[in-house]
Amino acid sequence: MSDHRLIPANSRVAAEHLKGQIEADSFVEGETARVALPIADLWRNPGGRRDRQLWLGDTVTVYERHEGFAYVQSVKDSYVGYVEEDALREAAPEPTHWVAVPGSQAYPEPDMKVPQVMDLCFGAAVTVVSHQPKFFETADGLYIPKSHLWPIDKRFADPVTAAQLFYGAPYLWGGNSPRGIDCSGLVQAALIASGRDCPGDSDQQEVLGQEIPEQAPLQRGDLIFWKGHVAMMVDTDTMIHANAHHMAVAYEPFDKAIQRIEAQGDGPVTHRRRLTDQS
Repeated sequence: MSDHRLIPANSRVAAEHLKGQIEADSFVEGETARVALPIADLWRNPGGRRDRQLWLGDTVTVYERHEGFAYVQSVKDSYVGYVEEDALREAAPEPTHWVAVPGSQAYPEPDMKVPQVMDLCFGAAVTVVSHQPKFFETADGLYIPKSHLWPIDKRFADPVTAAQLFYGAPYLWGGNSPRGIDCSGLVQAALIASGRDCPGDSDQQEVLGQEIPEQAPLQRGDLIFWKGHVAMMVDTDTMIHANAHHMAVAYEPFDKAIQRIEAQGDGPVTHRRRLTDQS
């Protein structure tokens, strides 16, 4: 129990289930809430470095509210951190649909010509209560184009197809959306979109699937790891990854990437992993 990213405990409170395992001033059960903004930064410390981001509709357990920040643990990947308290709302009702395109808009009425109320990103989850010919109405009284939403249980058959929706998105450390994303955020978004659980950081993702023998040919969907970096194979020769070299999500020939990354001092490939149905 040494990974601070997954342990819901700070200097004031800790999760009730950790009682007897760690010391804390108080232990709390926590309360369930959902993200109410299109994207919410998840910080290691209040207002400090961004570790990850959460999407609209993501469920979190709130262990503390203090000076405008909430100390939370994300349900989808167990990541712990701080979000602005105003980014959360009470967790009701359950989402029924999610945004399965790079971006969408929520309107105050079923009319694409009126100004949108909110811009939505891939992965955002909403609760649909009724429908118009071209729009779904959400529980918040907003309208989203039907063609942008999928039922919550409908997922991509192929994670690479989901990853390719992010092509050209700007690189952003800790980012999780088409507005800005990093290498592990891209892999996580693609795997979640295809119905797979996935942790948030590349070192946590190294255990996914099975190790591929060094001389075995690569295939679509394989994950390639360097120290602090991850990419996804599009085919046997080409990978897609969010990277600081291109400052974007880009395609890159695998062999050239190996040479470039090692030449810039970031070392050789550390793992080649193949996803399984159970990953």
